[in-house]
Amino acid sequence: MIVVTGAAGFIGSCLISKLNSENYQAVIAVDKFDNEAKNKNLEGKTIKERVERNKFFDWFDKHHEEVEFIFHIGARTDTTEFNVDIFNELNLNYTKKLWQYCCKYHIPLVYASSAATYGGGEHGYDDSEEVIPKLKPLNPYGDSKNDFDLWALQQDKKPWFWAGLKFFNVYGPNEYHKKRMASVILHAFNQIKATDKMKLFRSHRADFKDGEQSRDFVYVKDVVEVMMFLMKHRKDSGIYNLGTGQARTFLDLVRNTFKGMSKEEDISFIDTPEDIRDKYQYFTEANMQKLINIGYDKPFHSLEEGVQDYVKNYLMEQKYF
Repeated sequence: MIVVTGAAGFIGSCLISKLNSENYQAVIAVDKFDNEAKNKNLEGKTIKERVERNKFFDWFDKHHEEVEFIFHIGARTDTTEFNVDIFNELNLNYTKKLWQYCCKYHIPLVYASSAATYGGGEHGYDDSEEVIPKLKPLNPYGDSKNDFDLWALQQDKKPWFWAGLKFFNVYGPNEYHKKRMASVILHAFNQIKATDKMKLFRSHRADFKDGEQSRDFVYVKDVVEVMMFLMKHRKDSGIYNLGTGQARTFLDLVRNTFKGMSKEEDISFIDTPEDIRDKYQYFTEANMQKLINIGYDKPFHSLEEGVQDYVKNYLMEQKYF
């Protein structure tokens, strides 16, 4: 059995699709299955059993001998949420408990960290574990992910193989349910479809022109390829960046969305909302050398390739991966 937490979510459901495509049928989907929009991500997928998030550890005690691998992708990912208790419960304490269970039952674990741990980027975007104690995330979500990374590194007892993945700006199919937290591409697609125009956040820093705020945008199909590699590799435990290694601007992103929709560009700028303005990352770019050094050699989709595939083959048809 392969366990996927956050199974109905964006990355989790895409991972299940990838597992199915490689003939992994005994997938255990763990989530809080109370969101019908999210549950659509699982339609048509081969799943052995659905387990409610709050009942998972009881299930694990009974079935651990059958479990081969755990992907812990489930988390509260809202960067505008400032209730620290929610993050402590769902992102920190739940993951600690899962780690301890994996140690107890000798199960390998891949878990989701985040590029939000890098904060304003003052220490760069290098996934060297020596840097992690110095990082200062910009919001409680980033704090929760960095707090767990730190905790994991400090543990004497570790799963026999484990990896934390610092996801950069992941985009792609199966994020229809994410609302405000969906990728800029989905927002752009919906806005362009409705108005033939797109509004981007204005820059509030003199060193960045409007629309030239840059992120490392990584296609979800590449993300799941990396996770499959780690499941088969099962050595070189540690914390790894997961981006493309190349920052691109929001203007590039939106221009490619217009192109994928075969529409003329019409881009304007609005002020960044005040509730996120001071906590906004203007630049992220993953140093991917550590993953390459352990043998990962598949090319990543370029922004142009990823956006074209996403827009034409999923968004235009409202299809799922």
